[in-house]
Amino acid sequence: MANRCQAELIAVGSEILLGQINNSHAQFISNELAKNGLYVYHHGAVGDNEARIRTAFEIASKRSNVVIVTGGLGPTVDDLTKEALAAFLNRPLVLSEAALEHLMQYFAGRQRQMPEENRKQAYCIEGGELIPNENGTAPGQYIYDKGVHFFLLPGPPLEMRPMLRNFVLPRLTEIFGDRQALISRVLHFCGIGESDVDQQIQDLTAGENPTVAPLAGEGEMLLRITATADNEAAARAKIAPVEAELRRRFGPYLYGVDDDTLPSVVGRRLTERQETLSVAESCTGGLLASMLTDIPGSSGYFLGGVVAYDNRVKQGLLGVPADVLERDGAVSEATARWMAEGVRRRLSTTYGIGITGIAGPGGGTKDKPVGLVYVGVANEHQTQVYRLQYRVSRAQVRLRTCKQALWRLLGMMD
Repeated sequence: MANRCQAELIAVGSEILLGQINNSHAQFISNELAKNGLYVYHHGAVGDNEARIRTAFEIASKRSNVVIVTGGLGPTVDDLTKEALAAFLNRPLVLSEAALEHLMQYFAGRQRQMPEENRKQAYCIEGGELIPNENGTAPGQYIYDKGVHFFLLPGPPLEMRPMLRNFVLPRLTEIFGDRQALISRVLHFCGIGESDVDQQIQDLTAGENPTVAPLAGEGEMLLRITATADNEAAARAKIAPVEAELRRRFGPYLYGVDDDTLPSVVGRRLTERQETLSVAESCTGGLLASMLTDIPGSSGYFLGGVVAYDNRVKQGLLGVPADVLERDGAVSEATARWMAEGVRRRLSTTYGIGITGIAGPGGGTKDKPVGLVYVGVANEHQTQVYRLQYRVSRAQVRLRTCKQALWRLLGMMD
């Protein structure tokens, strides 16, 4: 293979295939390699079976020159990653005195005697190089064989991530020293549909360097611009005119870039303006408040919220008049307006958001079908209410509604 990183990631663990945990390692490792101009071509997962893990190595070694494996390095009988690679490479497992000493010190530092089964973790593939694990018992290993660089890393993220950054990335940088810079820029849009954007960017998505690709975003639209060049500055220079063109075409819908989220952008805007926010939620059940408080420092601008699921709460805490609830119903433009204004007055904030709707799957009528939501946004001068209609799952209704509420708030702040 050419002197270019063509990496493959293999996650070992039956729990991944059973859907019991997410394979978050694939995203993290791919992102770290991409930031260093290193290319990942394949992701895979395999259960705790030695024969199947060995087959995964056989397939990977035919198409990739770097194979990074996570998991299967523990002390139990179903931890079989080393055994499978040793069999594939036809190399024996040998006791590493350095690994054994690390294990003994690890348990001694915790005033525990090392269980005999942990001795298994001190065996390494002959000719391999240990990757130190400062946060656990399982050392990693690096083996070069048959034109392929194999990196074995433990499964726990707190162990794997520092080992990747401190050993794997520097080693790959050393091996593939003439790599190009690979840079991405992600633009975040809301208030416009994916199909509408797709139709207007076909000329840009046809490019090869930089490339433009839509990304999945529940309730929003993301476009990723990626460029390669000899260095980061040159790659960013390729991205700049494409980003400028996308901003020209879709500027009113653009709310952020890269790691921005609607909650983080709203929080930043409120902080800059020294303004505050409160929310009153019915069908979203506190999800909007949760999204806002996920942002560090949100206590500086988010004062609180009311989950007004029952009409008595809407009436008693938010001041929604009984005749409005009787005449218009809990799911109505009038109720959303009163909720937004009521929570703003109650908590003395600059802005108030009120949400009421039918998330489903039941509860809808002919006049008020499942997926009907009203979002009210109020300040001291005005209140705007938006009618939304979704044909998606309950979870999607709730999440999309929260994002729309934040998007509409940003519109009022402009």
